[in-house]
Amino acid sequence: MPRPTRKPVTPTKPLLKPPVRIGNLDTAALIGELRQLHEDAEDPNIGRMPADEELFGALLYLEANASALTSEAARRTAATKRVLLWEYLREQADLHQAKAIEHARAAGTEWTDLAPALAVNAPSAAYNKARRLQAVVLAAASHTGQTVRRTPEAVREAERLAAIRAAAERQAEEEAARRHALLAPVAQRLILHRSSLDDDDEVTFWLDQIEALLPDCHTATQLVSLQKYVEAAVRELRKAERMGALSAATPDAQASYRAAAGLLRDGSHAVRGGHAR
Repeated sequence: MPRPTRKPVTPTKPLLKPPVRIGNLDTAALIGELRQLHEDAEDPNIGRMPADEELFGALLYLEANASALTSEAARRTAATKRVLLWEYLREQADLHQAKAIEHARAAGTEWTDLAPALAVNAPSAAYNKARRLQAVVLAAASHTGQTVRRTPEAVREAERLAAIRAAAERQAEEEAARRHALLAPVAQRLILHRSSLDDDDEVTFWLDQIEALLPDCHTATQLVSLQKYVEAAVRELRKAERMGALSAATPDAQASYRAAAGLLRDGSHAVRGGHAR
């Protein structure tokens, strides 16, 4: 009976079963545990063991001196942890090699020069290997948690999506900067003339919030808070105006209130649109 034909896999499709990975490890702590095993076994060479932070060198020492462990349980534990740490190193190697290639290319290194370093025989092979390694970098930076398939098509698609995300983030940051440029001066004027606007009640509360936030208002989240505080202050000032409580305010204080109200008119359309009316 003929075997069923396998459907071809779309090159850009994420892996349905991403490989199991070690992930983050406190390698220094694990090396410290292995060191303790050798100290307990009175390893005569333990003074030559590299520091806990020197993972590669420490693993080479532990391998060369494995026979110093006299207990079978200690040998089993140490060997298992060494397997774990070598697997961790293997995972990290792809990521850091990809970054090294990126730095080399940025410094003007040709693919011809990178071929021997990548253990391949041609510039095209070096390029293809670098693209496969880039899948690891893109997967690490992905916001979706999906593993990028190691094909040129998948890498290109992941790079395209990463560029879209980066462009959206830049646009959001630029929009926040434009909104801040409009809103911050208006909020500052309210604070400058607050002595004529304070009512020892709701207006005072919201002006206090504005004054506390203004010096540190940089992020998009802080800007949203600032806008809400200004909207709340304007809302309370409108109530005060209807009750005639603003008649004693100085002309500059009244002008600051009207500037804020004008900017926020029609549901803050002027601020969200990036221009004042």
